[in-house]
Amino acid sequence: MTINTELIVLHTTKFGENSIVVHTLSKEYGRRSFLIRGAGKKAVMTLLLPLTILEAEVIETSRSTLYTAKNLSSKHPLMGIRSNIYKNSMTLFMSEVLYRTLKDGANESGLFEWCEKSILLLDALESDFSNFHLRFLLEFAVALGFSPEARDLQPFVREHYPLVERLMKESFADVMLIPLNGPLRNEIAESILRYLEFHTESAINIASLKVLRELFS
Repeated sequence: MTINTELIVLHTTKFGENSIVVHTLSKEYGRRSFLIRGAGKKAVMTLLLPLTILEAEVIETSRSTLYTAKNLSSKHPLMGIRSNIYKNSMTLFMSEVLYRTLKDGANESGLFEWCEKSILLLDALESDFSNFHLRFLLEFAVALGFSPEARDLQPFVREHYPLVERLMKESFADVMLIPLNGPLRNEIAESILRYLEFHTESAINIASLKVLRELFS
């Protein structure tokens, strides 16, 4: 059976000589991995960059739980992201958070739509997006169903509580203008990740966070 679907790329893993397993998020399947055959071509790899939103055909089979995806195309060009090293690094962080937090088979209602909206918002921003990943983490907690109040994060963020409260309660535009340096953003991000670890009961080690610290210092 063939299903037409949309997939958000979270991570890729090489599979054999010419195939790749792409780990994705979709409305139909939630967090799920698919096999892409003949994925060594540059054009295909360009489609598999972090947080690319794909249109694809999924071939379901009873012989394996690893379905095949083919006829991939990009739903949105994301030129605002792909032409900007800072935004590209941010999508690397965001995709790594999603990949390491969401378990296979997880399919929270509205999660795909929220994620797509976040990607398109980052793509559209022309400036003042250095705090975007912090707001993303806080909204991610809501999208997962935790819906925290600022006080719920206090044991995790500690001395950064006043800033985190602002990040949660102020408008998106105002949050983007809060003056923070790279190390402080890093500390706040790590504290919110600890909150997510506690509620998902899993370790979330994000290597790309160090890249953001350097770029936005």
